[in-house]
Amino acid sequence: MFQNIPVVVRNLIIINVLFFLASMQIGEEQAITWFAGTYPGSPFFRPWQIITHMFMHGGLMHLFFNMFALYMFGGQLERVWGPKRFLNYYIISGLGGFFLHELFIGLEFYSAFQTFFPSREMMIPMGMSDLRAVQVQEFAFGRVVGASGAVFGILLAFGMLFPNTKLMLLFPPIPIKAKYFVMGYGLIELSLAFQNGSGDNVAHFAHLGGMLFGYVMLKRWQKDRGTFY
Repeated sequence: MFQNIPVVVRNLIIINVLFFLASMQIGEEQAITWFAGTYPGSPFFRPWQIITHMFMHGGLMHLFFNMFALYMFGGQLERVWGPKRFLNYYIISGLGGFFLHELFIGLEFYSAFQTFFPSREMMIPMGMSDLRAVQVQEFAFGRVVGASGAVFGILLAFGMLFPNTKLMLLFPPIPIKAKYFVMGYGLIELSLAFQNGSGDNVAHFAHLGGMLFGYVMLKRWQKDRGTFY
C-alpha cells in the first residue's frame, strides 16, 4: 500500500517521521532549539530553521493529522501535477506560512518597541537574571513547528482543483463539497488568528500564509498556462 503513494508525498511522510523519531532520540528541547522556526531577529534564529521547522511536530497527534492530510489530498495533487510541481508548491506554501507568521510577530514588536528588531535591553528589565532573560526572550520570539503551512496550501489547492468533490466531516458526520470546506476552514483560521487567545498555541497565521502563498502560485500557473493543471 505504501508503495502506491506518489513518490514525493511518500518521501515527505518518511522525512517527517524520521525528524519526529530523531527529536525523541536527542530530546525535544534540544531538537526545538536546533530545528524549530523562530523570528529572524531572535538570537536563537538559525537560517536552516526556515526549512527544518516544516519537518518538526509538537507531538504524535500533530504529526499524524498533518501526514494524514498530506496523504489524503497531496497524493491526488501530485498525480495531477507531477512530482516537481507538487514539491515546489509544497515548499513554497510552507515557506509562506513561516513568512506570514513571523511578519505578524514583527508587527507586534513594532507596535510595542517602534522597531521590528528590538534589542535585548529593550525587552529585558534591569536586574533580571540571565536565565530568566533567556526565558523571556524565548517566549517573546516564539517557536513554530509543523508542516501545517504546507498542508493548508494543499487543502486550498485541492478545493480549487476539485471544488465539487464531497468530503465527509467527522464532527458533524456530514458530507460537504471541498470548496465549502476550504472556505469555511480559512474563515475559522482567520477569526482565530485575530482573536489571539491567551491559551492558543496554534500558529494560525502560518496556516493562512500557506493558503495565501498557495493561492498566489495557483493563480500564477493559471495565468501562464490558462489552467491549474
